[in-house]
Amino acid sequence: MSGKITTHVLNLSQGIPAQGVKVELYDSAKQTLLATAITNADGRVDQPLLSGEDIQAGVYELIFYVGDYHRDIGTSTEETLLWEQVPLRFHIVDTEQNYHIPLLVAPGGYSTYRGS
Repeated sequence: MSGKITTHVLNLSQGIPAQGVKVELYDSAKQTLLATAITNADGRVDQPLLSGEDIQAGVYELIFYVGDYHRDIGTSTEETLLWEQVPLRFHIVDTEQNYHIPLLVAPGGYSTYRGS
């Protein structure tokens, strides 16, 4: 068995999945882009951002492009936009585990947790 890194985004202000959010995964130490995805109609990426032997112990960073999302759906304008990008930095020790890192987003805030 090998682990994987997955994510999804939920729009808390409207109570819906956040479709069309660009997500990037970086190796934080090397500052290397590892994967790019766009959330689907369910707010999820279609496949793991990283899995199997590609996952190494270390620090990773997910960047969610929520500013573009809020502009696209009309919940924020240039005058009201607060969050352009949401970076989440996390640490992986056990590469056999699954790391599901969701983002709950609204025009005025965001939250995250370790999912299952």
